[in-house]
Amino acid sequence: MKKVVVFTGSGISAESGIKTFRDHDGLWENYKIEEVATPQAWIRDPGTVLSFYNMRRKEVIQARPNAAHIALADLETHFKVQIITQNIDDLHERAGSSNVLHLHGEITKARSSADASLIYPIQGWEMQEGALCPKGSLLRPHIVWFGEMVPMLPIAAELVSDADIFIVIGTSLAVYPAASLVDYAPYDCLKFLIDPSESVHIPGVEIIRSNAGTGVPLLVERLLAMDLN
Repeated sequence: MKKVVVFTGSGISAESGIKTFRDHDGLWENYKIEEVATPQAWIRDPGTVLSFYNMRRKEVIQARPNAAHIALADLETHFKVQIITQNIDDLHERAGSSNVLHLHGEITKARSSADASLIYPIQGWEMQEGALCPKGSLLRPHIVWFGEMVPMLPIAAELVSDADIFIVIGTSLAVYPAASLVDYAPYDCLKFLIDPSESVHIPGVEIIRSNAGTGVPLLVERLLAMDLN
């Protein structure tokens, strides 16, 4: 089977109603990033940080996968598909995708402040302040905050370097270091970017100027019709 690597950003989740911090009416608007999404914020005021992520988690739980998520899951019938996502929601998994790598963590999980390998599912939408891991340290949201290393990035780069087809969806490729993943795609692999913006131009990449919910199902239908295996 040919290997398809898909790199998704906030645009695909936004079409399921999940707000992004770049939205004018977005969830981040009433918060400064340094107040809720940095290690320093967690040390200074864990209650505010937890309240913010509880609100986001509730929004994620209420959201549903859209046509783009479902189409990517359907692609697994004919291709080996690896999803790499900047999103912290679980919409890819709920749509049926089998292989999902989260670059920036998962909002439905908590992890130890002392040992990043200790990761636990959160029951429901509310994470309680003061909850401790077995080592006695505070449990924090399993999120890569601004200013932290992205530990899954080397693994993601290796996955992209082995792609036969590379698809970018719902990201402006403006957030580094994740945006650098495009540079790891093999020269001779098929490359697509689905984005409605007229300003995006990347040499060697076919641009599909559409939102994710429309463009992804059309591209998946096209790939399934091609005899690539």
